[in-house]
Amino acid sequence: MKEKAELFKVLSDPHRLVILKRLLSGETCGCTLIEGLPITQPTLSHHLKMLSDTGLTTTHKEGTWKKHQVNIEKINELIDFLQELKTTQVTEQGGCRVSIH
Repeated sequence: MKEKAELFKVLSDPHRLVILKRLLSGETCGCTLIEGLPITQPTLSHHLKMLSDTGLTTTHKEGTWKKHQVNIEKINELIDFLQELKTTQVTEQGGCRVSIH
């Protein structure tokens, strides 16, 4: 659960959500990602590091450029987790676990 909480924490920042959404269009470098964002290059680097550290994105070097892309497997893990929450719907009542249908 701690890993899932970290993922949601990283996704709680609106700039990181914009960056992630842009990366869903295809891999790119930081110079493209920063366009139109009200942040500095060091702040972008911080956001990209957080996304990468949690596994939401991956990077590789292409010459002198560092290319970023979304890790779809990690996104699918989050979707599966949310689906589990949606279908389980378990609540605590008087110390007993009761499933709600």
